[in-house]
Amino acid sequence: MTNNGGTSPAPGARLQVDPAPAAAPPVGLSGLGLAVVLTGFALSIVDFFIVNVALTTIGKDLHGGTTALELVVSGYGITYALGLVLGGRLGDAFGRRRLYVYGLIAFTLASLLCGVAPTMGFLIAARLLQGAAAAMLVPQVLATIQASTEGEARARAISLYGATAGLAAVAGQIIGGLLVSLDVAGLGWRSVFVINVPIGAAALLAVRRMPATRAERRPGFDPLGTVLFGAAMVSVLLVIVEGRALGWPLWLWGLLVVGLVAAVLLVRVERRIEAAGGSPLLPPSVLSRSGLRRGLLAMVPFSIGFGSFMFVYALVAQDDFGLGGLQSGAVLAPFASAFFVVALYTPKIAAALGRRIVTLGAVIQGAGLLLMALLIGLSWPHLPVVLVLLILAFTGVGQALIGPTLFRLILADVPPAEAGMGSGVLVTSQQTATAFGATVGGTLFLGLQGPLGHGSAAVVVLCVLAVFSVMILTISLRLPDPR
Repeated sequence: MTNNGGTSPAPGARLQVDPAPAAAPPVGLSGLGLAVVLTGFALSIVDFFIVNVALTTIGKDLHGGTTALELVVSGYGITYALGLVLGGRLGDAFGRRRLYVYGLIAFTLASLLCGVAPTMGFLIAARLLQGAAAAMLVPQVLATIQASTEGEARARAISLYGATAGLAAVAGQIIGGLLVSLDVAGLGWRSVFVINVPIGAAALLAVRRMPATRAERRPGFDPLGTVLFGAAMVSVLLVIVEGRALGWPLWLWGLLVVGLVAAVLLVRVERRIEAAGGSPLLPPSVLSRSGLRRGLLAMVPFSIGFGSFMFVYALVAQDDFGLGGLQSGAVLAPFASAFFVVALYTPKIAAALGRRIVTLGAVIQGAGLLLMALLIGLSWPHLPVVLVLLILAFTGVGQALIGPTLFRLILADVPPAEAGMGSGVLVTSQQTATAFGATVGGTLFLGLQGPLGHGSAAVVVLCVLAVFSVMILTISLRLPDPR
């Protein structure tokens, strides 16, 4: 439920009280309301992956080179990650359903613009807009769940959120490959964007079933903190996302220094604003809570491992085994199915195991990665398909035990009035770490495949990813029990 409590603002503080009292908090989140918010979340993830299978066709049709195609993918990810915290904060201030509606409208229109793009530059600009729109709507999903549910209902909703994330990532590859293959209405690659229009319109028609929640006291705007956070994020994201494509020039590494300076200044500014009774973009008192901090600490290696695994898998499936987008996505179906099913039962498993559910998940995930490394080492390049599918499903079970549980642990330490901000921080950390994992895993694999061969390079990457599972296991021993 939305917390109506709060402290009185100090003189000169940036905290502003609404002239009218906030509406009474909703009783709960209905099944249809949850379906509506998860639809927007699923669209944002599907759209990150769905475009991958259409890049070759896009390049030929719009006469775009490798750099332009990279921007079609990375431009979406950069504006998405950059705007999440601000989007969450705006939802706290002006209403989460309102920001969700604005974000979904903008996302749907941007998808249409992508679908009718006449030039590569137009498509890149539309993708930037699409990412910014996703950043506006996605934080409202977890924030609405946090503010309108509690107890078992919240645990189930967050489990469905986690299950949606895993399923949508794989569904994007499959749906994209299917649409391009079928050439629906002669649209070709444009159909991977146009498909969002009827789905977004349907979600908008049912959006009234989403409860309207917000913080009773409207947080003020923190312009300096927003600028510093943006500078830090842009600097880091450009290095992570564009480094490999640009060949790691020296000036790009200088951006890390800019990002570090901006981050240090951000911490100082946010502490000063909060000490003065103001409303910082990232309240240090909330971010310093042990459950949130440790949960984020575990979420980072989890997301790095996921991003690296998905990227290297795509390279191996398409380059070494000649699988198209549809086929490579279909191979991941057991992984996604296992993730989805097990994620639905994580509340009951967590009730029995407590924080050990994350420990168990880390053990299963690490074992799955090592089993895949062993299978590749012994059988490359003639891998037994049945064993590959079984190991992928086994690994998906481990990831399902970890991901949704970490979402619950992190949000449990965030006050409902700060739910949007907390959701923005969580998803930003997740997305940035996932992008970092794709860059690190891809760079490592591509760097090793020359001297070692593709099979041995894949084995090395999988063993490195198993180390991240050990890191998650170690952190899990100090996590609080999910609640």
